[in-house]
Amino acid sequence: MQERRVTSWLELQDLLFAGSWNEPLGRFRTSFVFRGVPDAKLDLTATLNRQGAFVRHERDLLRAFRKYARGVPGTERLTSIWDWLALAQHHGMPTRLLDWTFSPYVALHFMTERMDLLEQDGAVWCVDYHQTNQQLPRPLREQLRLEGADVFTAEMLASVAGDLATFDGLGAEPFVLFFEPPSLDARIVNQFALFSVMNGPDLSLNDFLGHQHQGVRRLVVPAKLKWEVRDKLDQANITERVLFPGLDGLSRWLRRYYAPRPR
Repeated sequence: MQERRVTSWLELQDLLFAGSWNEPLGRFRTSFVFRGVPDAKLDLTATLNRQGAFVRHERDLLRAFRKYARGVPGTERLTSIWDWLALAQHHGMPTRLLDWTFSPYVALHFMTERMDLLEQDGAVWCVDYHQTNQQLPRPLREQLRLEGADVFTAEMLASVAGDLATFDGLGAEPFVLFFEPPSLDARIVNQFALFSVMNGPDLSLNDFLGHQHQGVRRLVVPAKLKWEVRDKLDQANITERVLFPGLDGLSRWLRRYYAPRPR
C-alpha cells in the first residue's frame, strides 16, 4: 500500500485522478473506488466486527432485519440476500459491508462533513478494483467475464452465492469484491455508491489492503487543508443537500454551512 501526505488542493486532485487514462477506451475512466474518513486514525473495520461486538450475531441480525422489515414499502422488490444486506447497511445495521463511492469528490465530502473533526487530519482510501478482482476465486472471476463487468451487482453475486455461507466457502484465502447496490433511493444514486464485502465476518479489509503492493493508495489530508477542501466542495455543490435528498439533508447542510469556523 502506498501512503502519501498531500500538501495542496492541486496535489490532491492529481493524486485522486492519477492513472485514470484508459488507453483501450481512449477516455479518462478510472478503475479506482474511494472512501473518505474524517479522522486519519480510523481504519477500514466494518461495523459488524468493530471491537468484535457483532461477529457472532451476523446471521441473527440479518434474519431479524428481514423478518421485521417485511412490509415496509420497497422491500417487496428485494430478491436476494445481497439486496437485504445492502438495505441493512444503508439504514445503519451492523454488517460486514463498507461504503465506497466511484466519486473522489463524494469521498472528500465524507472526509470533511463532520465539523467536530475538521481539526483532525483526514484520509481518502483509493482502491483499484481491477487489481483486487485478480485475487477473486475462479467462479467470481468467471461471472465478471461472462457479464463483461468490472464490479458486481447484487443479482450477479446471487447467481454465484445465494447465501453468505456459500460465499464464504468460495475461497480459502481472504478476498474482497465490490458490488453496486440496487437503487433503493436517491441517496444511493447521488452518492455514486457501492459496497465492499469480504469472505468472512471477522476479516479485516484494513489488513488485506495493507499487504497489497499494487492498486491501493491512502492519501492523508492535513487538517489545515480540510477547510479549503470543504469550501471548494460546497462551491462545487457536493453537499448534504445533494447527497442526502430531502429535509434531513437540507438541514444537515445548513447546520454545517453556517457554522462558524473555530479560531
